[in-house]
Amino acid sequence: MKYEGSIYRPPSEAYSLLIQVSTGCSHNKCTFCPCFKDKKFRIKSFEEIEEDIIEASRYSSVGKVFLCDGDALIIPQKKLVPIFESINRRLKGVERIGLYGNAKSILRKTPEELKQLKNLGLQIVYLGVETGSEALLKKICKGVTYSQLVEAGRKIKEAGIQLSVTVLLGIGGVEKSMEHATETARILSDIDPDYASALTVMIVPGTPLYEEHVQGKFILPDEFGCLKEIAVMIAQANFTNCFFASNHASNYYPVKANLPRDKEKTVRLLAEVINKGQRSLLRSEHLRAL
Repeated sequence: MKYEGSIYRPPSEAYSLLIQVSTGCSHNKCTFCPCFKDKKFRIKSFEEIEEDIIEASRYSSVGKVFLCDGDALIIPQKKLVPIFESINRRLKGVERIGLYGNAKSILRKTPEELKQLKNLGLQIVYLGVETGSEALLKKICKGVTYSQLVEAGRKIKEAGIQLSVTVLLGIGGVEKSMEHATETARILSDIDPDYASALTVMIVPGTPLYEEHVQGKFILPDEFGCLKEIAVMIAQANFTNCFFASNHASNYYPVKANLPRDKEKTVRLLAEVINKGQRSLLRSEHLRAL
């Protein structure tokens, strides 16, 4: 397999075959994100992609496929469909295809196009929401509004495709911590995803957020401040049926909950950890990672 630059995938795609269909991120302006700064966005040629698919076809069975990089759904339908068809034709045992999609790329697809991809094996789309605060969405240069995120998330679900969204603990800093938590609970309720994951902001040198931090303009909440945010999100969000997790390596404390079933139990557990205030219960700073 020929990969260009660093490759990122969701934790749940740890055992998936990673096929790089584009390089970088079509947006690549978020102030907190260092992931795709080492390469320019481009859509790979079908010949490049099929060469990797043919190589992967030598494996006995694949199971799950994840299409990299940061926004594979931005690829025009006339170029994307042949990729899915080649995967289905050449790879044995593929049960699920997943990819990242930002709100703008989702909204560019028609309902019919999304259903076509679903019929070709697209079973899950990962959408970075980050926050429900309109002010913070602008501040972090997300490039979309609250309403666009909600529309995009619902559009994926209406196409019969599973939706997994991510939110960022700490992205509001100390000053906007509770605003971020309550507004994120609101947008999670409005989107009502199948899966939701909470990651914790890591301030990485070379990003605009790092410069804000150095200048004293951004102060990250401490470990327990981040736990308070996730407790508020879980307590205030209303889901139909969602698996909520904060088991990413960036987080201080792992949470796994089926919501709404486990809401009261999870909020109570988080309150106990916060009230104890014992850092020994949390992941050590040097063990955290992107």
